[in-house]
Amino acid sequence: MNITAIIVAAGSGSRAGGNLPKQYRLLRGKAMLRHSYEAFAAHKGIGRIMVVIGEGQEKQASQALSGLKQPIFVTGGATRRDSVRNALNHLCDTPPSHVLIHDAARPFLSSKVIDDLLSALAVKPGAVPVLPVVDSLAKGRVDDNISVMGQTVARDNLWRVQTPQGFDFNAIYAAHKKWDSGQEASDDARMAMAAGYDVALIPGDEALAKYTFAEDFNDMAMNNASLARFRCGTGFDVHKLVPGEDLWLCGLKLDHSHGLSGHSDADVALHAVTDAILGAAALGDIGDHFPPDEACWRGASSDQFVAHAVQLAADKGYSLSNIDLTIICEAPKIGPHKAAMRERLAAIAGCDVDMISVKATTTERLGFTGRGEGIAAQAIATLFRAE
Repeated sequence: MNITAIIVAAGSGSRAGGNLPKQYRLLRGKAMLRHSYEAFAAHKGIGRIMVVIGEGQEKQASQALSGLKQPIFVTGGATRRDSVRNALNHLCDTPPSHVLIHDAARPFLSSKVIDDLLSALAVKPGAVPVLPVVDSLAKGRVDDNISVMGQTVARDNLWRVQTPQGFDFNAIYAAHKKWDSGQEASDDARMAMAAGYDVALIPGDEALAKYTFAEDFNDMAMNNASLARFRCGTGFDVHKLVPGEDLWLCGLKLDHSHGLSGHSDADVALHAVTDAILGAAALGDIGDHFPPDEACWRGASSDQFVAHAVQLAADKGYSLSNIDLTIICEAPKIGPHKAAMRERLAAIAGCDVDMISVKATTTERLGFTGRGEGIAAQAIATLFRAE
């Protein structure tokens, strides 16, 4: 199939409030329109993407999609039906076999929904994603100027219809030209059905919720705030093994023929942990806080680096959720020391030992760690902020 995606983004978004049309408002750091565009652009089944915009919105649309493959812009009309019709007219010169018509106000489009639509379009002239109605339904009536519940409506075979809606191009174009109802069509599927075409139902997605009112954006802001409560950072460090040095790992001094060389005590494990915590809090790296060219850190115990990183994160309102540390070496054997390392790291970080994981692996005698020339460590730290 030769597929063109049409994103309808011509509305003023007046019900959402604000001075900026909702399709250009930021959601999760991107303009709402960009989310849908990127979803279509990433799908191998989509050949072209057309964006229907409002009069005079070319600059806003271009800014929202900056850095992406140049989209095809078409100016919309007074109603959604007019906007879609304009897009279909524009495609007549080089018509696709099928179109997917999508509302920009449904930004979080998954590849699975697109896949399911294309599969359905292989056998039907139309297809739409739907979700079952799960709430009880009832008709209402007015009694003494108060609305009261009336007759219950059965939910069997009732569906909430979403977009994108897919169609054979010739079928939906004919349906648009044929539509002569005095009412505006609720969606393109309704016009296709009125023209005698079958429309298949495919599973929808709760993430495809439509953003219509100001409170919808407030809910998203709350969701983003909830996501921002959790932060994750990674750390990686390497130090050389040399004779005549003490070997410090995870705050413990281990018996070994060689020790790690470095400006401080060269505890590669604690250095990786420090960077992971600093990274999660977006506070730079260990070198920013403990420069190796400063004499005061020569031979310093690395436990103070971890403690300082934990305190800096706390100053920003974050507490430690967990640390996952992996030590990479051929020798010494880490297994006999893992329990003690967990306890020591928990004491340094000021957390429960259940929040600490210490693992070890080798590189099968490959590379500098495999030759016993050094030890590497990598760590992941997760922070959370209670609100």
